[in-house]
Amino acid sequence: MSRLSFSHTLLASFLLIAAILGSAALVGLLTLEDFAERSRDGTFDALQLSTAIQQLGERTVDMERSARQFLVLEDPVLLRRFRDARHEALDALGRVAALGGPKTKTLVARWNEASGKAGAALETRAGAGPALDALAELPALNEELADEVRAQTEQHSQQLLEELDRNRTRLAWQVLAALVAAFVLAALTGWWVIRPLKRVERAIDALGESRFDQPVVIYGPADLRQVGWRLEWLRIRLAELEANRARVLRHVSHELKTPLASVREGIALLEDGVVGHLSSEQREVVAILEHNARSLQQRIEGLLGYNAAVFDARSLKRRPVDLRALAESVIAEQQLSIHTRNLKVEVRGHIPPVSADADKLHIVLTNLLANAISFSPRNGEIRIELGASGGKTIIDCIDSGPGVPPDEAGRLFEPFFQGSRQPETPRHGSGLGLSIVREFVTAHGGRVESLPTDAGAHFRIELPNER
Repeated sequence: MSRLSFSHTLLASFLLIAAILGSAALVGLLTLEDFAERSRDGTFDALQLSTAIQQLGERTVDMERSARQFLVLEDPVLLRRFRDARHEALDALGRVAALGGPKTKTLVARWNEASGKAGAALETRAGAGPALDALAELPALNEELADEVRAQTEQHSQQLLEELDRNRTRLAWQVLAALVAAFVLAALTGWWVIRPLKRVERAIDALGESRFDQPVVIYGPADLRQVGWRLEWLRIRLAELEANRARVLRHVSHELKTPLASVREGIALLEDGVVGHLSSEQREVVAILEHNARSLQQRIEGLLGYNAAVFDARSLKRRPVDLRALAESVIAEQQLSIHTRNLKVEVRGHIPPVSADADKLHIVLTNLLANAISFSPRNGEIRIELGASGGKTIIDCIDSGPGVPPDEAGRLFEPFFQGSRQPETPRHGSGLGLSIVREFVTAHGGRVESLPTDAGAHFRIELPNER
């Protein structure tokens, strides 16, 4: 099992990528340096050859001039000049032969032979014919040597250009291979690091949604595995706490509802006169007891229902939901209450399907509509308006009831809170409907609020557009 931590993995990956790219850059630098060195050497050799050829031509002219003068004047000084000029020419020929190819060496040998014949003819006083004939060959040989040097220089330049193209192609492939290797290494490192991070993210989401049945197993760097172990411990701990919570709720429900049922049964016996006739004052007390017992039972059941709703809000089963069809189905379910109060309820607006938990949104719309029906006067109007703004889905529920006082708008969504403005017909709500609405909307990543209006109540739900 790898002992590398997250930071060590990234550092090792960075160093390997840097080494790969650095190696490619170093190879390219050495290749270019070698080419530059060879290019400088070739330029220097070409300059040396050009200088030698120029010097050879000048000395050839000096040799011919000295020979002609010597043949006329027979002055030993002129013969010495000839020898000196030939000696300098031979030095230049030596440089040409050293830098030239086989053909150049052949031409140098012919030049050396011809100049040697001319010198021998002058030394032996053989006459003007042999000496001048030998010297006459030298200019042509100089031209051939110059042509050969130019051809050799051009060939060398062409070879350098071809080698430059080959080096450039090879360097391009090396850089491409280095980039591919670096990309593959980066991808492998990303997979090695991101894969456990994704598993950590999914594990956290599962814990947030109260799904404690799947063990948390994280592979990868050592510190991420350590995070996985802590998440697994947290999963086990949360599962235990949730089991204890459910057990406590069941116990509390039983311990409260059982004696409360006995109390209500006793109150019913008193009302029926089983223990004797009750006076009007006694009946009034019994009625108060019965009302408070029923209210207490509703509170207990509401509290248990609210707690179950809060727990259920953590788990969302998202799918595309047509909000208009959902709103129309909620209205259809409450047609009896709507007809009883002769209310006008309509849905306005069309929006694309939204990714959400249809069952929870159904409860949200049901609670909002039930609240609006309870507070609306007879012959009133209720509107459910659907829209979108700023990347969010908007659901507005507007009624014609007494409205919400500004100082109570922030408390409407608190459990068991009932505002000061009540409907004309008394209702027996627990004050938990809007609290459940807030829990389910918040679970979707949205929010619900009460907007100020001149008349009636206006509740707005904003949901993120996750399609």
